[in-house]
Amino acid sequence: MILPLALTMGEPAGIGGEIALQAWLRRADGVPPFYLIDDPDRLGALAARLGWSVTLRVIDAPERAVGIFPEALPVMPVDGRVRALSGRPDPADGALVIGAIDKAVAAARDGRAAAVVTNPINKEALYRAGFRHPGHTEYLAELAGPGTHAVMMLACPELRVVPVTIHLALRQAIETLSSAMIVAAGRVTHAALLRDFAVAAPVIAVAGLNPHAGEGGSLGHEDRDIVMPAIAELRALGIDARGPMAADTMFHAAARHGYDAALCMYHDQALIPIKTIDFDGGVNVTLGLPFIRTSPDHGTAFDIAGQGIARPDSLIAAVRLAAEMAARRKSG
Repeated sequence: MILPLALTMGEPAGIGGEIALQAWLRRADGVPPFYLIDDPDRLGALAARLGWSVTLRVIDAPERAVGIFPEALPVMPVDGRVRALSGRPDPADGALVIGAIDKAVAAARDGRAAAVVTNPINKEALYRAGFRHPGHTEYLAELAGPGTHAVMMLACPELRVVPVTIHLALRQAIETLSSAMIVAAGRVTHAALLRDFAVAAPVIAVAGLNPHAGEGGSLGHEDRDIVMPAIAELRALGIDARGPMAADTMFHAAARHGYDAALCMYHDQALIPIKTIDFDGGVNVTLGLPFIRTSPDHGTAFDIAGQGIARPDSLIAAVRLAAEMAARRKSG
């Protein structure tokens, strides 16, 4: 039985709706079946305003989506009407945004959806609505239950990166970094490479924190005292972790051939190289969850929302990767 992917609305004032519509319009290009958890009225109005011929079909169960997908975009309604306008978020929509995530996760955990694909959210708008998590990753970990260690990976065909610290100010990231955090992220990454990416013998490159990986302590002690012990522990666990590597030389084309994923110490160290290499096709993957979750590797793009010019490439890549991961888990 083919299961559809559950796609969440994301921030309704952003580009999520229009890239979802475009992804469905490109279904003939091999886009796997998905259904969108959203407000059907606002989607219909958006498609009409942009002049796109999109047939919407309201569904009440994920199982109906696959049969409908070739002819219409299946939409499972959120519990209310969206108030936001393009580029102008409304905190009143926060409960709908969170509710869409909850519905998608419930469907995936119940075996009614193959995976969860999330459109970008606007954390500032959600904070005003009482959301208390730094982002999707942390909220999904809570939904997954106690003991879940969620890890964010950014992936494209040329590179996979995992930031050990994520949504922290740089000073706080350095102060927070520990060997235990690196080991935990490395273990989850190794398991995901085996299970979800079909890498038979994963190699993980570990970036140094400081320039030139600290140069033996002359450019900071963290690589010697925190990163190197973590690498040693990962290797003792049978994980092929290599480093610490100088971050300024580990992301060029030849270097990337030497590993399957790069473990980075802070947000920008991971995201700058992948967004430089493949800005439009990068995918955000949450590792360590009991269900599959992917997302476009970009934000809400309020400045161009509602104009029909946002590219759906990253969302389509996220949908395709989610389907590939689900197929690997099913066959495994």
